[in-house]
Amino acid sequence: MDTDERRRGILDTARRDGAVEVNALAALFEVAKETVRRDLHVLEEHGLVRRTHGGAYPVESAGFETTLAVRTTRNVPQKSRIAAAAADLLGDAETVFVDEGFTPQLVAEALPRDRPLTVVTASLAVATVLADAEKLSVLLLGGRVRGSTMATVDHWASKMLAGFVIDLAYVGANGISREYGLTTPDPAVSEVKAQAMRSSRRRVFVGIHSKFGAVSFCRFAGVGDFEAIVTDAGLSSAEAQRYSLLGPQVIRV
Repeated sequence: MDTDERRRGILDTARRDGAVEVNALAALFEVAKETVRRDLHVLEEHGLVRRTHGGAYPVESAGFETTLAVRTTRNVPQKSRIAAAAADLLGDAETVFVDEGFTPQLVAEALPRDRPLTVVTASLAVATVLADAEKLSVLLLGGRVRGSTMATVDHWASKMLAGFVIDLAYVGANGISREYGLTTPDPAVSEVKAQAMRSSRRRVFVGIHSKFGAVSFCRFAGVGDFEAIVTDAGLSSAEAQRYSLLGPQVIRV
């Protein structure tokens, strides 16, 4: 196996398993750990993975996106804290958009059940979580269902959203950067998110620290379009300050 084949194998493994470790890769490909570290460094330079202590995880792109099932197993405590802090920003909102994705799903679970609230979502998971809440009214956007995320997309969903004026949107993304804003791999998903931004008076981004600095294919919003960014303490205070200079309050939990 030559170097290019090994690196493709490493990337395929990362995408299949959601993350890789240097020790396991060295054993799998029968090479030295330092060789694996060099491979991961090259893959990171090409924007295909992001390094972690002892390993790496794949970067989502136009050709690759992690499934909702994988997302529900990674960084759950941090995502739960983010969701609780984001739900505290509800204020007097009576209508809320909740995006697709696991962290927005956790936001939905954290919303109060003791007051009337209308929730608009493209996520089947979010709709299921809230469907039995007596005081909540849930509107599920129609459209093509993406099996990887269990959410609706395409013009049906966007057109339905365009008819609403929503008090507050909880929005996720595959990547957020100061230069390119918020991005996602799929153009159909991007359009739904962009319409949610246009239809909402207030907007809150929810996402774990590993989203920061990552860039995907389709841009749907700028950092300054949000009143708040809620993330975990894995984002450094210095980097949080840089994002706050673009407009939003940055909350680290």
